Amino acid sequence: MAEVLAPAAPTDGDNAAPRKGTWALLRENPYLFGLSAFASLGGFLFGYDQGAVSGILVMESFAVHFPRIFLDSGFKGWFVSTLLLAAWFGSLINGPIADRLGRKGSIFISVVVFLIGCVFQTWAYDIAMLFAGRAIAGLAVGMLTMIVPMYMSEVSTAGIRGTLVVLQQLSITLGILVSYWLEYGTQYIGGHRCAPDIPYSGGTASDPTFDPRYDVGPNGCTGQSDAAWRIPLAIQMFPALALGLGMIFFPESPRFHLMRHNEEKALASLARLRRVHPDSDSLRMEYLAIKAEVLFDETTVRDRYPGQSGIRLFLSQHKALVSSWPAFRRLAVGCCIMFFQQFMGCNAIIYYAPTMFAQLGLSGGTSGLLATGVYGIVNSLSTLPALFLIDKVGRRPLLLCGAAGTFVSLVIVGGIIGGYGSSLAQAKSAGWAGIAFIYIYDINFSFSFAPIGWVLPSEIFNLGDRSKAMAITTSATWMCNFIIGLVTPDMLETLGWGTYIFFAAFCLLAFVFTYFFVPETKGKSLEDMDVVFGDTAAHEEKQRLMNIAASLGLTDSLPVEKLEQARVQHAEV
Repeated sequence: MAEVLAPAAPTDGDNAAPRKGTWALLRENPYLFGLSAFASLGGFLFGYDQGAVSGILVMESFAVHFPRIFLDSGFKGWFVSTLLLAAWFGSLINGPIADRLGRKGSIFISVVVFLIGCVFQTWAYDIAMLFAGRAIAGLAVGMLTMIVPMYMSEVSTAGIRGTLVVLQQLSITLGILVSYWLEYGTQYIGGHRCAPDIPYSGGTASDPTFDPRYDVGPNGCTGQSDAAWRIPLAIQMFPALALGLGMIFFPESPRFHLMRHNEEKALASLARLRRVHPDSDSLRMEYLAIKAEVLFDETTVRDRYPGQSGIRLFLSQHKALVSSWPAFRRLAVGCCIMFFQQFMGCNAIIYYAPTMFAQLGLSGGTSGLLATGVYGIVNSLSTLPALFLIDKVGRRPLLLCGAAGTFVSLVIVGGIIGGYGSSLAQAKSAGWAGIAFIYIYDINFSFSFAPIGWVLPSEIFNLGDRSKAMAITTSATWMCNFIIGLVTPDMLETLGWGTYIFFAAFCLLAFVFTYFFVPETKGKSLEDMDVVFGDTAAHEEKQRLMNIAASLGLTDSLPVEKLEQARVQHAEV
């Protein structure tokens, strides 16, 4: 995802004014903030699906329509995880598409694919059609989560990049929140789906003993319409349409135009983004800085891998990421952060929150969905502190606090469920204490590993390897997400309280790993990362970039610090 950047110099010279703060920069160019907020609808779509699937799984009408998914925990896991596996694949294939058709073109294609997947899911009449819709939508979600941060990174300015990273994460949490509360409302949509030969035993989908083959109502009627779960699936088409249509009115990335050697369009696009005249000196300098960085990428590939192209070049570039200990160590830290982000259990709770709340004694679909809706509010609000703390407190302190808090919370929840067992329905105080600690878990995760898990990996890779390395770390989080979505239903059914201890163990491992192996990146340049990892990659790249800048006539008119800032600002991720 988009990076927070190595720090820009605080001034442009000895007599220059101090560098402006983030909010001052946003006020100067609200168009850029609006563009980024609009593009983050791609993250909203992912978050919305994450939240929607948890509520759908406990709706009586869905259980009656697809009893196999409801009754078979393995099938339930595949229902959730099919989208995630396809998203992993989509995140890998979208790089070449974005380089050939442009960032906007890639977003348009993703939106069209997503809409097709939504149609399949919304009007599914059998399991095959439902799973096909999940896979198609997942492909689009993976493409969007790859291309939207790249687009935001390439059009933004260095001073607001950290804020825009958190904006993307906030958009995901808002998607979860909206879907939770929407399903809380749609559960009340009544219906008369009847099967007169099926007896009624009075159960509801949130009860552990519910069986959709019998617990459907008098004369086999659910009392809940299929619209209760079809409407949430259909509504996600509207933000997707808004994203696709809205992108028509926003400019293409200047970097993409320069990659295609279309300098006129690149300059016009940058002028539109910065809201200044194309002939202004500041715009020309920034334009040349972007051009220098594009030329840097081209010459680096040509010099490192002479005569290589296609698959051979692709394999050589990725082999370089593990060819030396410093390079492998960077990649290992990035992948492990993404691994822990998922195996700490965040998405297990998001996908199966109503089921977990039922384990804590909340009976009835309404109570479970209400508690889930509150979880969505906590999830969104807890992300906000990262906006203010990530560049003040630092990455390591937040990660360590988050890992410790999530560990303690999950141990307590597991202990409550293990200690009280089936009697939790009567032990209301203990049940509510467990629910409170699930919320406390969410608070600790949302200000730490949720946003920083995306930020920190982008800060440790040198410029020449960043795009390939970030593709690997992003695919790692998708694959881990897929595994968690797949195995959690079986774990909840077979391990019970042990599920929470399992995730707590990874929270503890995340604390230990962060303490011993994760460097602090706040206020550190890419050259500082060279010292941490014991190589000279960034120093060598900087010298190469300075030589290219000199050939463009930049060095005399643009301070070295500003060129460094521009280098980071337009790095492709």
